[in-house]
Amino acid sequence: MAGHNNYDYLFKEYLPTETTIGIEFGSQIVQVHGRKLKLQIWDTAGQESFRSISRAYYRGAIGCLLVYDITRRETFQHLMSWLDDVHQHGNDRVKTLLIANKCDLESKRQVTQEEGQAFAKKHGLLYLETSAKTGFQVEQAFLLLANTIFNSLDLARDVSQLSDADIKQLEQHGVKVGPRRPAVVVAPSVQSTQAGSACCT
Repeated sequence: MAGHNNYDYLFKEYLPTETTIGIEFGSQIVQVHGRKLKLQIWDTAGQESFRSISRAYYRGAIGCLLVYDITRRETFQHLMSWLDDVHQHGNDRVKTLLIANKCDLESKRQVTQEEGQAFAKKHGLLYLETSAKTGFQVEQAFLLLANTIFNSLDLARDVSQLSDADIKQLEQHGVKVGPRRPAVVVAPSVQSTQAGSACCT
């Protein structure tokens, strides 16, 4: 969305944004159950021409933000295609959060909250409504996903007590553990667009 101001989660401020081209990277330290986690965030491009590039990044990820625009029904209609990509090319334990974005534009809504929740429930996804423009629940989205991953992989364990097999298994699920360092959770974000491609907040 060239020319728009959106809330940037990494910088905690409103910044002019342009459409992502290819892949953009960032990281953020968050606190989950008293432990620091470093989220590696991959913002994948929304254009169809970049779809094959986006698929390559699903493989090492344990979390995914699948984003659609509540004011554009076609983005909601493309969700299944993107979810299939995540399942086909991603980790078998990847946790996915369905994001209904632009909830600040309620008067232009084309997809009801009930429809979004029903899709999420049917496919075993978490669900949250956000506004990248105002920042509403953007940080909560990343924290919700991080908490879910933390709990599903039992990352509360003392990393100094993990066996080599435990560490190898975590690495297979997109988590990197260093000696006496917090776990690193890798989570890309994906947004369905009119062209049926991926992008994020």
